[in-house]
Amino acid sequence: MKYYSTNKKAPMATLQEAVVKGLAGDRGLYMPERIKKLPKEFYNTIDQRSFQEIAYTVADAFFGEDVDAESLRKIVYDTLSFDCPVVKVNDNIYALELFHGPTLAFKDVGARFMARLLQYFIRQDSQDLVNVLVATSGDTGSAVANGFLGVEGIHVYVLYPKGKVSPIQECQFTTLGKNITALEIDGVFDDCQALVKQAFLDQELNQRMRLTSANSINVARFLPQAFYYFNAYARMKALGKADQLVICVPSGNFGNITAGLFGHEMGLPVKRFIAANNANDIFYQYLQTGKYEPKPTRQTLANAMDVGDPSNFARVYDLYGGSHERITSYIGGATYTDPQIRETMAACYQKTGYLLDPHGACGYRALSELLQPGETGVFCETAHPAKFKEKVDEIVGIDTEIPPRLAAFMKGTKQSISLSKEFEDFKAFLLRE
Repeated sequence: MKYYSTNKKAPMATLQEAVVKGLAGDRGLYMPERIKKLPKEFYNTIDQRSFQEIAYTVADAFFGEDVDAESLRKIVYDTLSFDCPVVKVNDNIYALELFHGPTLAFKDVGARFMARLLQYFIRQDSQDLVNVLVATSGDTGSAVANGFLGVEGIHVYVLYPKGKVSPIQECQFTTLGKNITALEIDGVFDDCQALVKQAFLDQELNQRMRLTSANSINVARFLPQAFYYFNAYARMKALGKADQLVICVPSGNFGNITAGLFGHEMGLPVKRFIAANNANDIFYQYLQTGKYEPKPTRQTLANAMDVGDPSNFARVYDLYGGSHERITSYIGGATYTDPQIRETMAACYQKTGYLLDPHGACGYRALSELLQPGETGVFCETAHPAKFKEKVDEIVGIDTEIPPRLAAFMKGTKQSISLSKEFEDFKAFLLRE
């Protein structure tokens, strides 16, 4: 399958080119030239299939033309060595728990899949070292770093904003060593993302280094995230609660919800989606006005959603032909302040006993307020609450238990390199490496 750029000025690319380049030459994001509808029989029997079986069917529709069946099946099954269960919170709201992977965050799925697919292509061509650049506002860095840790032929550079990720999140990608380098940028997430994008367009850098991105701008990172939306539908269908299903996604850079929208285009019978924002409400304002106006990032309690110019808006816009009417017919929106997030976390735990992280709280509250009679809602609980232990304990008034694999990260020694947000400093560092 070929991939085109959302800016429509770069040449079409193969899957391998799209994955290795990350960003198109015209600074657009790659999109598959077509989205295959899955057969009705698949949806009729989806509740009888395992997560891995469902995911392989979805992966085959995207990648089956470019990766042999045996290799693709191995990539999918290796990626999904953990479950993404649906858990009841109250009578009509369920949590899609996406924190059961190695770094306890939803990005484990996309990061693990991309690491394995990229390694597949490297082995096919015996290519030179591939350098993966990834900007993170929290969970992306840990998921990518751990997904690629020790993978031969790949070196990862994680760029993160100084003082703006939780201490536990920071431990997960600054203590690994080996083929992982953590770069502490004196700025905000948007500055980190801008450095990554600019690096791909720098001629000298690309002549001397083979660069790619593991942010959700990369098709191999965001498309596999569709897997768990299909699995959520299957599990809700088994409960007899899938007829009027609404899925709410806490949204920052919009890769996660975009994967769900791609699933919808493949025939996934979701009634509608809701994008839940924190105070960085650029998409919410777009839904209200039809005008997309990026703004400086605001630091919030739900830090992984602190994005003032979400990259994947370009994919959403392209997917629906730039039609505000079509976008608002499929996607609703909500936006919450830090006090509202705190209130929601405390109230949910008190009423239901379910412990939310700050991001999941936005999703849960949006469903609580926006579900219509007869609808059932599923929200993405994108990270384990223990990753935000200090905030969660303070808000909810408990001592959140830290899972053993998270505690193991916290025992490591921080290894990071401080850089300014100026591109020339970042470029000089890479060329010295």
